Amino acid sequence: MTRVLAAFSLFCLMTAYALAHASERGHVLLLPTHLYLWGGALTVGASFLMLLALPPQVLTKVFAHKLHISDISTLPPWVISVLSLPLLIIGLAAGWFGSRDPLANPLPLLIWTLLWLSLPLLHALVGDIWNWLNPWTALWRAIGKPGLNLRLPRWVGYWPATLFLYCFAWLELVYPAPDDPRHLAMFTAAYFVLTMAGIFAFGHRRWMARGEFLGIFFRTAARLSPLASTGIGRGKKLSLTMPGGRLSRVHPLPLSGIAFVLLLIAYISFDGFMKTFTWLHMIGTNPLLYPGRTALLLPNSLGLSGAWAGFAMCFLAAVYAGDRMADGRAPMRAAGLLIWALIPIALAYHFSHYLVVMLVNLQYAFVAASDPFATGLNLFGTADYHVRAGVVLGAHAAQLIWNAQAIAIVGGHVLAVALAHALALRHYGTAARAFRSQVPMAVLMIFYTLLGLWLLSSPTTG
Repeated sequence: MTRVLAAFSLFCLMTAYALAHASERGHVLLLPTHLYLWGGALTVGASFLMLLALPPQVLTKVFAHKLHISDISTLPPWVISVLSLPLLIIGLAAGWFGSRDPLANPLPLLIWTLLWLSLPLLHALVGDIWNWLNPWTALWRAIGKPGLNLRLPRWVGYWPATLFLYCFAWLELVYPAPDDPRHLAMFTAAYFVLTMAGIFAFGHRRWMARGEFLGIFFRTAARLSPLASTGIGRGKKLSLTMPGGRLSRVHPLPLSGIAFVLLLIAYISFDGFMKTFTWLHMIGTNPLLYPGRTALLLPNSLGLSGAWAGFAMCFLAAVYAGDRMADGRAPMRAAGLLIWALIPIALAYHFSHYLVVMLVNLQYAFVAASDPFATGLNLFGTADYHVRAGVVLGAHAAQLIWNAQAIAIVGGHVLAVALAHALALRHYGTAARAFRSQVPMAVLMIFYTLLGLWLLSSPTTG
């Protein structure tokens, strides 16, 4: 127990973004690791210093600029939701009655690969599509929009969504069998029912905005999209904007929203860190004699919670120190604004973390879709498709994957630095105060870049 508590405390102090637990990192680095580490850190640091040379209005104009592309007309949200609801029902049925192999059963692939791995990145590219894809909208309309329309107290904020996100993270990272189709079907059905109950109690708009964690995550990711639609109804306009431009015009998040974003990043961080030899050594486990998840329930639960607490302490300490340096008097409002600047980092690590498993498991999903119940069907002619795991093997693949991951991490941090400065300008009013407020945050981001790139190349158990 002493070792566990020591590991918990140490992890709180060294929390950073961990990468690619699913990337099966058997690649040999193309350059010495320290060159990548310091190159990435210097890039982030240089981008911060370059902001000194930019007039404040330039950064504001860059993020606010829009280029009109075309007029668009969109379908009502419930139209596509009508299709996603039966897809979910088929997935649940396959989870209960189909193959027990998580790579042959469509439900684990639907939840972990399509929903959790792929959709956030798609939202970051094309904008908010979960409003059309979620399975609750069609059902809510089909049964006549019933509801108690209870008032959701302001103090509740995003805490329901944060609680659901923590349970989701614990299920994937700590629960002994997160890929078991029947267990996953049970948890998925329970979440569907709980969400429908929230909609019935508080109304569709209120609960989807505050309690449904997937929608909140996807809408947050969509703010990074270079595509933006404006207007009402069918008279909408599609514009091209600076990636992350909409994040520079957001309102401050309350404490519950800050906690949600910090948990999201801590989730992805610990997902990678928990499989490194470093973490296993810290909790007294021989990586060559891995005892299985059941034996590590307590240390992994403490590690997940510790990652969240540690990251929160680091972020809030940096914001508070920066607020003092800028002679500010509203550190929590500054934290509510600056938390948005971490979204590019979260999505960059999400991409790097899951890139390889996404390339392989999307192929398995392609196969499982043709035979969802493992009965010998070939609905789409893909049941006999041979999954090519070799797409991630070899020197050329290693070069592409490593560079894509490293570029995403460094690029995400550079964009985060620019966004943080733009948000600080809004909050503090002058370039000098904004710059002073961002010194601790820049130091923190450089440290995260160093540690993140190191974790990218660290040996893991799988």
